[in-house]
Amino acid sequence: MLSSIEKQRAFLSFPRFAVVGASTDQAKWGNKILRWYIARNKLVTPVHPTVDKIESINTARNMANLLSPTETGYCHTTEAKELSIPAIWIQPGASDVACVNFIKENGMENQVLWEGECLWRDGDGVLVQAML
Repeated sequence: MLSSIEKQRAFLSFPRFAVVGASTDQAKWGNKILRWYIARNKLVTPVHPTVDKIESINTARNMANLLSPTETGYCHTTEAKELSIPAIWIQPGASDVACVNFIKENGMENQVLWEGECLWRDGDGVLVQAML
């Protein structure tokens, strides 16, 4: 199995990212993570079922509406597997036992970060180390 840092580097090497749970409320983590990508000039799409724009970026209503899902790092396991999304980062507190079981039962351990890795906390260090 890949190490956590190897999975983080792989995740952050993708050309596009999607933030599921993105919110218009800047106090919420979905918005903070969206702004993290924006501040680092990453191509990011907020995913929201009813809002048209978040942080001046057009939203996708769901993952199937992403421009290039197979080139997108994402954070939801079931839909990501169905769409062949290659990398998934689940923020701390966003997974549960069912999510972890799904990851393990579907052999997704090498493409999913779910064991406490935090993009907000860890992402810059990974980008610097990998020069991404």
